[in-house]
Amino acid sequence: MTAMAIPTAVVPLADVFALRWEVLRPGLPRESAVFPEDADPGAFHVAAYGPGPAGTEVLGCASFYPEPFPGPDGPPGTAYRIRGMASAASARGLGYGTAVLVAGTAEAAARGAKALWCNGRTEARAFYERHGYRVYGEEFVIEGVGPHYVLARELSD
Repeated sequence: MTAMAIPTAVVPLADVFALRWEVLRPGLPRESAVFPEDADPGAFHVAAYGPGPAGTEVLGCASFYPEPFPGPDGPPGTAYRIRGMASAASARGLGYGTAVLVAGTAEAAARGAKALWCNGRTEARAFYERHGYRVYGEEFVIEGVGPHYVLARELSD
């Protein structure tokens, strides 16, 4: 399945929260998957849909927040931060992450973003690099979550 064939939508947080919690905070309390930025009026959430045991389900998701790049050496202009990017275990490698990233990039650009950035898990580095992101700085560890890199890309007009 290609990213073009996967339906996506900008949705309320409630539509993507269960997948975010299940994939990114397994075994932790539900509150561990709540991000302070979720309340930002400029925040938006993207879901990618596919077939599941209960019919059509959210199989990929990410949240996007207007937030400046953390440091002087990143891409210039208005930036959006990506958080909570996740794909269901059954959907990994099938294009759901790409579909979410493509849809989120288009929405952020429509809202005036000139750059996107994230604290991406080390194991996701190659995924982001395939989509035009580059690493800024050294690997670091987020306590209780694991090793990460800051990754960012400029958006073209």
